[in-house]
Amino acid sequence: MPLIRVALDVPLAQLFDYHCTDSNARIGARVLVPFSRQQLVGVIVAMPTHSDFPAAKIKTCHQVLDHSPLLQRADLRLIEFAADYYLHPLGAVVMATIPVALRRHSTSARAPAVIAYRLSALGQNISVDDIPAKARAQRNVLQLLQQSILTSATIRQRGLATRRAMSDFLQLGWVETTDLPTSALLPPADLPAPAPELTPAQRAAVTAIESAHGHYQAILLRGITGSGKTEVYLHAMAKALALHQQVLFLVPEIALTPQLFGVLAARFPNASMALLHSGLNDQERLKHWQAARLGEARIVLGTRLAVFAPLPALGLIIVDEEHDASFKQGDGFRYSARDLAVVRARHMAVPIVLGSATPALETYRNALDARYQLVTLPSRIHAKPPLISCINLRLERATDGLSPSLVQALRTRLSRGEQSMVFINRRGYAPVLMCSSCGWNSACKRCSAKLVVHLRDRRLRCHHCGHDSAIPPHCPECGDADIAPLGQGTQRVESALVKLFPEARILRVDRDSVSRKHAWRDMREHIQQRQVDILVGTQILAKGHDFPHLNLVGVINADSMLYSTDFRAAERLYALLTQVAGRAGRGAQQGQVLIQTEFADHPLYTALRDQDFDGYAKNLLTERHQAGFPPYIHQALLRAEARDIATAITFLTAASALAQAITPSVTIYEPVPSSMMRKAGRERAQLLVQSASRQNLRTFLNAWQHQLVSTSTTARWSLDVDPAEF
Repeated sequence: MPLIRVALDVPLAQLFDYHCTDSNARIGARVLVPFSRQQLVGVIVAMPTHSDFPAAKIKTCHQVLDHSPLLQRADLRLIEFAADYYLHPLGAVVMATIPVALRRHSTSARAPAVIAYRLSALGQNISVDDIPAKARAQRNVLQLLQQSILTSATIRQRGLATRRAMSDFLQLGWVETTDLPTSALLPPADLPAPAPELTPAQRAAVTAIESAHGHYQAILLRGITGSGKTEVYLHAMAKALALHQQVLFLVPEIALTPQLFGVLAARFPNASMALLHSGLNDQERLKHWQAARLGEARIVLGTRLAVFAPLPALGLIIVDEEHDASFKQGDGFRYSARDLAVVRARHMAVPIVLGSATPALETYRNALDARYQLVTLPSRIHAKPPLISCINLRLERATDGLSPSLVQALRTRLSRGEQSMVFINRRGYAPVLMCSSCGWNSACKRCSAKLVVHLRDRRLRCHHCGHDSAIPPHCPECGDADIAPLGQGTQRVESALVKLFPEARILRVDRDSVSRKHAWRDMREHIQQRQVDILVGTQILAKGHDFPHLNLVGVINADSMLYSTDFRAAERLYALLTQVAGRAGRGAQQGQVLIQTEFADHPLYTALRDQDFDGYAKNLLTERHQAGFPPYIHQALLRAEARDIATAITFLTAASALAQAITPSVTIYEPVPSSMMRKAGRERAQLLVQSASRQNLRTFLNAWQHQLVSTSTTARWSLDVDPAEF
């Protein structure tokens, strides 16, 4: 009887053989199979001629769910590589890469219809001139509807004004809904937005990328903020689309997708697009994933999981802000989307562009060693780089986090009608609540962290485990009512600015304020329309946004990252501050950046003032080489957690003994508690192993993992290859 080998979403590093007589069975198709006392959906990854299991014990597949494979061999090749490299069960990886809706046997692989809007018979008799000239959004929507059908996704992406206009048209009976096939993931058929003339540096970058079409080439596009990296991407994409190829465009965060979607839709109005990120519901994700798989979506824009999207006509991969730590999954299947994108480009023989103003040192070293081609954009387009300076907090006293110099700079920009931004990478009102009498502070009982004060809601919240409680009326230890918030967060800075500038329109942008769906997109519209004078926010504001009227950036509490024990802290702080500084002065006026610090002479701030990434990066690489840190060494981290720290350390000690017996070519360090020892009620510890040879480390890890699986322990453990956080 024919056999199929199936990957199932179970925590076991093995595949499962089943008998299957269905002629629709193909590698890459879903099947419904019996497993223990339940039925599970899996994916066929092989069709062997024989099995190592006794024939009598091999069960029979219940049903083949797909008439054609969902995943092609190239898709499975990448998945198998990722599972092997990151030491994660293949079945769990396979199932994680397909939409949740397809992990249920009741869901058809056929994508649901797309809801769209078209002019009704009444609406077809309406002229643009019948709408008042001041109702620009309604006039624009009517013109778009006269040209083509608008999908619900297009309406959402075009913003609040478009949604309101469509709602008005529905009430007037000018518009009616209709269902479209998945292939209707098309933006409206506008005329393409005109492409600006390229600078010589941009032309050279485009030429380098276009010359790589048809074969693998990794290209590092290092361009300072405002230098026109996006325009280079667009020209490179135009070449791929002209060849009827698909483009995979990866960004680190969901917040970057709406603005970028609008740019892509304007430049390529007749190219269908798919979005893949965690902000989609199950049906939306299925629809977009299917459009990518069937080749209907020519552009696929998404966050890290989109690296696995099936793309039958892939011709180009772009990874924007490639240095961003968000490309590394932090739990479960701990993969790096950036690194897998490079692997995928090599497998598919297509070029990959890695773009950043501050490349990760691993990427930068690959460029210096000529493994990647380095292309640079050294200057801004029609704008000067911002002037960066430091405010020495040892000479000025800050009130509510704001120094007199920063307050004066904000007042000056406000008087000129210019926008400003105050950046502090900490949300909430204050990081801790403290009693001045006995020293009690609002520590989280489930984490090695403080409960953050959210004063408006009168709540204390843990930003790690989600614990939420009311602010106590008095000290829980001594009963003193003199308890007060200590330190600054975005809410406290916002309150201080409201008092200082009551006439100013102030907008706070952080994870709390953008939690409502479409909130960030609506906020961006207000910023672009100059309905905001001062922005207060976290790193949501730092990356990829173009606010042409924003000319001042003030940075608060930057020094906190300098105290980190993570060897990547300085690299990440430089990148973050460069991104923040890049928001200033992208229009006609030169921008100003003021960084409040107690260490104004620190080499990092000196490099920032000089805007000398190359010099600073090379110094960091020298330090890494001398210290034996990545990218000159390859690492893996064995993480363990248990109800008590002793159990975790005991397991890691036993694991260390097993490791010592495997090979002398790998350095094994002592088990230590994690930097955040307690999280969500579990005690955590870790064990670092490293080697100068990636191959030696991989061989060791495969043998070590095999032994760890058979180790008896109550601790939960996982292996993190190429860890990004310690």
